[in-house]
Parts: sequence; structure tokens; C-alpha cells
Amino acid sequence: MVRSLTSTRQARGDMKLCNVPEHVRKVLELSHLTNLFEAHESEEKAVAAFYHRGVSAETTVTASRSVLCLDSNADVLAYLRELLRRAGYDVHTSSKLGDALLLMRVTRFDLLLLGPDMTASPATQQSLQAACAGLPVIELGNEFSTHDAGEAAAGLLEKIEVLLKAKTA
Repeated sequence: MVRSLTSTRQARGDMKLCNVPEHVRKVLELSHLTNLFEAHESEEKAVAAFYHRGVSAETTVTASRSVLCLDSNADVLAYLRELLRRAGYDVHTSSKLGDALLLMRVTRFDLLLLGPDMTASPATQQSLQAACAGLPVIELGNEFSTHDAGEAAAGLLEKIEVLLKAKTA
């Protein structure tokens, strides 16, 4: 655990523990590691702790608008993250619907970019619809990842700007 924490911090990240069983908590106390590991009662509270401590270590641009990108394709997520950060947005990405729902519970987003084929159980789909109530959503079609990168970027940034301006108007 200590090695993982060290590696994570060297990469300018952090680690939080959640739902720590009592016997593990006692080992951490006996080994004087409780000061090293931040523990929380639940996964939701641990994730929220990353957002409530100020600016995250990963954020390189002070952004006024926060965007959540949800897509099953890791390459598309990496492209969107870089594109939107360079455009001045605070970007969070997820390839799993359940993780995105957790993020939506612990922080506020101004926009959701939703990739194709994000299928889930009917209950999870309903949870997503409820979480998106009042939130602008741009659905990325199957063709997004096959378009010319420059054209796709310009079109997406234009859609985002229009939707966010409409939201504040």
C-alpha cells in the first residue's frame, strides 16, 4: 500500500481509502500509517474529498466551466480531455456509467459529453437521466471518432460554446 501511495504521489496524484475494515484500520494504527492514508466511510465520501480540497493536482488550467466526458473508448476520452483542457475547460472523464454517476453526485458539471453505446441496466439509465436533469448533454455519435480530428474538434467546441451560452442566458 505504501509503495502504491508513493508511486501515485510521484505521479502528482493521491490515494484515499474507503470502507476500511476494522482489522486493517488496527494494522494501520499499530504501524503508525494512519497519518499517511486518508480514510473515509464510503467510496462517495472518498471521491468527494478529492474535489473539496481545492484545486486538484491534475488541473493545469483554471477553468470556469466543468465538463464530464463519458465514452467507452479510451482514445476518444484522451482526445476529449486534451482538447477541452486546451480550450480552458475543467475536464473529467469516465469510461464507466456507474463511475460517472458517482462523479455527478460529488461535484457539479456544466455539461456532459456522452459517447455512443453507453448501455447499462434500465435502473442505471434512469439514474443517468435523473442526474442529467437540467444539464446540457451533447451526444457524440458513432461517427465522432472517425471524422477528421480538426473538423471534429471545431464542431464540438462550437456546440459546447452555444450550449453553455444558452445555459447562462
